[in-house]
Amino acid sequence: MDYSNIKLFSLMQTKMAYLSENQDILAQNVANADTPGYKAKKLRDLDFRRLAVLEAHRLKLRATSPTHMNGTKKTQQFRQEEMRKPYEQTPVENTVALEEQMALMAKNNHDYMTMTNLYNKTAAMFKTAIGDR
Repeated sequence: MDYSNIKLFSLMQTKMAYLSENQDILAQNVANADTPGYKAKKLRDLDFRRLAVLEAHRLKLRATSPTHMNGTKKTQQFRQEEMRKPYEQTPVENTVALEEQMALMAKNNHDYMTMTNLYNKTAAMFKTAIGDR
């Protein structure tokens, strides 16, 4: 069953894409922990609760002609930024604190697993409701 047209699943996929990209950024930070002058990066935080509320209230446009505007597709871009207020800075001006990065990776992993479980349970609920089991 294709869940891509259901907004709840679309939001969960967006969250999982964000968490996946966040994991890549955190891994880059850890990999560059000894690189002189490297500044730790992070993804700009996104408010998924606000995103869900906006998505729930979005009106669908109805095109009565192929030449009419049929809505705009929302594209999500995750932006990197340098971490502000790093815990420490080495003498070679590297701002990666391994303890902090590992804690952020653990939190990111937990959030991803939570989202995966929510996705699977919601899909199972939909399958049960439509008798697809």
